[in-house]
Amino acid sequence: MKNRFLAGIAAAAVASLPLMVAAPALADVTIGVTVSSTGPGAALGIPLKNSVELWPTEVGGEKLKVIVLDDAGDPSTATTNARRFVNDDKVDVIVGSALTPASIAVAGVAAETSTPHLGCSPVPPNISKGKWTFIMPQDAGLIARNLFAKMKADGVKTVGYIGFSDSYGDLWMGQFKAIGEQYGLKVIADERYARPDTSVSGQVLKLVAARPDAVFVGASGTGAALPQIGLRERGFTGKIYQTHGAVTFDFLRIAGKAADNTVFASGPAMVPEGLPDSAETKPEGMAYVTAYEKKFGAGTRTQFGPHINDAMAILKKAIPIALKKAKPGTPEFRAALRDAIETGGPFPASQGVFNFKADDHLGLDDRAVVLLTAKNGKFELTK
Repeated sequence: MKNRFLAGIAAAAVASLPLMVAAPALADVTIGVTVSSTGPGAALGIPLKNSVELWPTEVGGEKLKVIVLDDAGDPSTATTNARRFVNDDKVDVIVGSALTPASIAVAGVAAETSTPHLGCSPVPPNISKGKWTFIMPQDAGLIARNLFAKMKADGVKTVGYIGFSDSYGDLWMGQFKAIGEQYGLKVIADERYARPDTSVSGQVLKLVAARPDAVFVGASGTGAALPQIGLRERGFTGKIYQTHGAVTFDFLRIAGKAADNTVFASGPAMVPEGLPDSAETKPEGMAYVTAYEKKFGAGTRTQFGPHINDAMAILKKAIPIALKKAKPGTPEFRAALRDAIETGGPFPASQGVFNFKADDHLGLDDRAVVLLTAKNGKFELTK
């Protein structure tokens, strides 16, 4: 009798096993982040890495699993990171990198493996037109139009250009060739330098000798300060214009008085306190800046960290949409997430209001650009 009773219990336990195994397992949403936290792009990459620490731990009821790798700004390393994310970590989305060449490399892997990619640096048009890559920073055309319009208003007609000797530098010269003439601008000198360079004295001498009305710098991070300092030391008194890649407090610290009166294009996240309350970017911008500087110290905000914040602002809205169609960790979820990013806008964020479309993976308009000047070690909105 006792044996039959025990056998009945065992049979009941075995019968319950299929129900336990069949219960659906919760799947984390896995995000791979590759940033340039070392190397020549560290000034851009470290704020991105820091900003990941401000991300939530779950979205849409699903836990977030975040893997952060350093690519040192190297395209080969960025490619290796992206392939690891896809092949080993089975990520649902890739975010990064901080430098244009590395982001281009990641975009290639994203396209090859059908993985959504939120790029955190400007890229050439052929990359932003890809199916799987969406761009967080303001695109070069949007920044250029605002800067070129300011040059025209300032009476500039001839421009000397100096930029990085890579795809980032090519990006801005490409804008002069594409739309510069529309603003009455003529480039009369074109100089380049490598990111690791510590001197640009030869290039600066050639720029000064060309006697342009203004100089436009196509560089980013602290590397953008080299020509800024050199031009002022060599007596250039004309206007200097910088892209959003130069808008950091480290730039102001290194350039010192040489930065005064320079015109910078910037995203609104650098100065959310100065924006009107009606600005759609102000709530997200203030929330991000407040959280970032509480954790990392006053005056530590940069132009670049907000791109990670904005990637999450988009994912917080897109992930719940994708979850209605598929489970994380599957090709179906990656496709659904890509579709949700492309069609789920508008996404109000700290650097602009993103509204992607099938033929527009840039997604930003003039709400994403403000013009700043430097004065006494601080950035100020221009009037």
